[in-house]
Amino acid sequence: MHELSITESILRIALRHAEQAGAKRITRLNLVIGELSGVVGESVQFYWDMVAQDTIAAGSELHFEHVPASLRCLNCEHAFPLDGKNHNCPNCGQNRVVAAGGDDFRLESIEVEE
Repeated sequence: MHELSITESILRIALRHAEQAGAKRITRLNLVIGELSGVVGESVQFYWDMVAQDTIAAGSELHFEHVPASLRCLNCEHAFPLDGKNHNCPNCGQNRVVAAGGDDFRLESIEVEE
C-alpha cells in the first residue's frame, strides 16, 4: 500500500512544477520505475485516478519506463544484467555484487497545457 503515499508525492511534485510553469492542465507524467524499486506501476495507476481527481492533473496519462535490474561485481567492477537466479559475475565468477541499476523510481518529466 506504499504506492498510495508514493502516488500522492508524485501528484504534489507535478502540481508544484505545473503551477510554476503557469500550466492550466497536466496531460502526461513520465515515470521511471526500476525492476528493483519495489514500486508496482499498476498500483500507482490505480491510485492516480483517485488522488488526481479535482486537480489540474485529473485525466492525465501516466507513462511508465521500466528499467531492468543490473548488478556490479565488487571483485572486478564488471556490470551485468540480473538474470534471476544466478548472481555470479559472468566475468570473474564471484558472487560479491551490488545493485548497479534498476533500483530507481522517479518522475522524469511532465507534459502540460499552458
